[in-house]
Amino acid sequence: MATLAQTPDSQPGSAPDTDQFAPKHWAERLPADALDHIPGDDGLPIVGNTFKMLADPAKFGYAMIAKYGNVYRNRAFGTRQVALFGADANELMLFDRNKIFSSEQGWGAVLDKLFPRGLMLMDFAHHRADRKALSIAFKPGPMRHYSDALNRGISQQVATWADTPMKFYPAIKKLTLDLAADSFIGLPWGPESDKINEAFVYMVQASVAPIRKPLPFTLMRKGVKGREFLVDYFTKETLRRRKEGGGQDMFSQFATATREDGELLPVDEVVDHMNFLMMAAHDTITSSATSLIWLLAKNPEWQDKLRQEILAVTGGHDADGNPRDLSYDDLGKLDLTEMAFKEALRLIPPVPSMPRRALKEFEFGGHRIPAGTPVGISIAGVHMMEEHWPEPTKFDPMRFTPDKVKARHKYAWVPFGGGAHMCLGLHFAYMQIKILMAQVLTRYQIEIAEGYDPEWKPWPIPQPKDGLNVTFKSL
Repeated sequence: MATLAQTPDSQPGSAPDTDQFAPKHWAERLPADALDHIPGDDGLPIVGNTFKMLADPAKFGYAMIAKYGNVYRNRAFGTRQVALFGADANELMLFDRNKIFSSEQGWGAVLDKLFPRGLMLMDFAHHRADRKALSIAFKPGPMRHYSDALNRGISQQVATWADTPMKFYPAIKKLTLDLAADSFIGLPWGPESDKINEAFVYMVQASVAPIRKPLPFTLMRKGVKGREFLVDYFTKETLRRRKEGGGQDMFSQFATATREDGELLPVDEVVDHMNFLMMAAHDTITSSATSLIWLLAKNPEWQDKLRQEILAVTGGHDADGNPRDLSYDDLGKLDLTEMAFKEALRLIPPVPSMPRRALKEFEFGGHRIPAGTPVGISIAGVHMMEEHWPEPTKFDPMRFTPDKVKARHKYAWVPFGGGAHMCLGLHFAYMQIKILMAQVLTRYQIEIAEGYDPEWKPWPIPQPKDGLNVTFKSL
């Protein structure tokens, strides 16, 4: 049986068989022949299939599945890996009842230089402890505070969108950054605003940069420098919050969070968690809000349905003609709005695929996968499988009625992940989108030019290449 290749810190001849060995770090490599028994294609020398995947990941994935089946070998970003496809694969990897898969080592090769020690890059006991400590920021008290901040910030900005053709993606990106600053940090951005935004952009882009070392003039170098800037910014803020005390904002909650033994989280860990969650709240919500606006513009009948639901819940407009706020207590009443958001997340999930690394040997689809194998699932691919989603390209929020959800495979829809690593901020995401829809749809009809169909950049987080040209026409 194949053994893991030696690393600089290991002793010659000491590596055990892969069914007994748990790799300690994502950089440890399997020997060259360890995955030869898995059907697949390693692509070109050196680069493998990296550029094919980046150019059109869906086309590449479906071509590989058609040729090799739902388990196939691939080589990209300098690493041999195995793709597992289907709702059963999602359940195996995300639920992970046998603790086979490492999220830390799966994401490590992609995010280690950019978002190390974020919650998504932790495993098992350490992950549970930090998740529990950080969950205080998503309790009802802080969430009510975020709700007030979101209503205030979204209302002010959305009011400026009236009747002028605009590019929605950059507009919502700026808004989500401002909202994250208000809700998460409790402060409006200062002069650092543009540099902070630029740092996040470079860090996300660098996560799938073909050149993985921070060489001069490369995206990875820009991403690493962006991280250095944010680490300095959040370190100073963490120390200040601990000295002066904080409020209900998320950063203050993190800065004073303690583990079960009563110890404060180390400052560098607070900084890394904040870095990661700001990215998640900023870039993924930007993507998902953009996809929902696009799909509602293409399907105006659904704008009408959501508008009527929202007006019935909020009571319409105040004496000055402004839309009423969507209260925290009324969030759960917007069933159709939530279903439309879920359908947008199905069609254009903000995280199209998800990596892990096998710490133990396992079998799936009739194949033996050795320990140490980088593995991944395709969220976007499973979201388009006809066996779960009839007419999969059609926008149909009614797929998410309770009876249809109950009848469908539990892991056929996983935009927020699943199992122990289910997105900690998913309720914040629902809240932000619902408040955005309440402000937009009670003011405007979302319009696009006839025949308009923008091309989307699929990775690392989907976005329309042209920024999405829309007009918010006053009602």
